[in-house]
Formats: sequence, C-alpha cells, structure tokens
Amino acid sequence: MLQTNLIHVESEQDFRELLEKNENVMLTCGRMGPMCIPVYDIMEKLEGECSNVTFRDMSFDGPAAHVIKSLPQMRGFQSLPFVAYFKNGKLAKATGGLQTKKQVKSNLEELFHCDDRASAALA
Repeated sequence: MLQTNLIHVESEQDFRELLEKNENVMLTCGRMGPMCIPVYDIMEKLEGECSNVTFRDMSFDGPAAHVIKSLPQMRGFQSLPFVAYFKNGKLAKATGGLQTKKQVKSNLEELFHCDDRASAALA
C-alpha cells in the first residue's frame, strides 16, 4: 500500500469505475521511492487546486497494476513512476520517470485545461 494522501486504486473494478465516473484523470503507478514520491507530492498539492482533474495513485506491485503496465504506451518505460492521463476514459498521454512541477503543470494544462488556481499554485 502506498503511503500517500491520495485515494488509491486497488483493483480493476476501482480502475474501471475511476474512468467511468471521471472525465479527467491523472493516475500515477509507482512505489514509495525517490522517483515517485515527488510526483505524489505534486499531485497532492494540485488535488485541491485543479478541480476538474481527479488524482489517484496505484501501487506498481499491486495486483491491479497490470491495467497500467500492459498499456502499449507504457511498454518502453524503464523508470517509475508510470503516469497515465485519461480523458473521457481513454489514455490521452503517458509518461515515465520523475516529473517536475513544470512538466505536470504543462500536461494538465495541455490535456485538461486545468483551472487558473492550479497554475497559480505551481508558478
């Protein structure tokens, strides 16, 4: 189990419901390690600021992680975390490895037109 303040996706059912019930999703699949923790921290900060995006995490070693690991866009990734951005239930973008606030902000603005409160929080 990940030790974050984010809501965890722990099963395939959780994953399906997440995509069915939310238009814009940022899902990070990782571990509690030095490459992943900064991304979780960014997500936690943005959760209250970017109201049109649902932020979730998933354990890379959990049984449901195969739904992310098996995505064709993730096959070449060799560094955690795996980050999947979903728009209307479809994968819109995938990234792997450590991301900066600037990179996450850019992805959220490009894909989901994240509101100005998130932009101000990251500036």
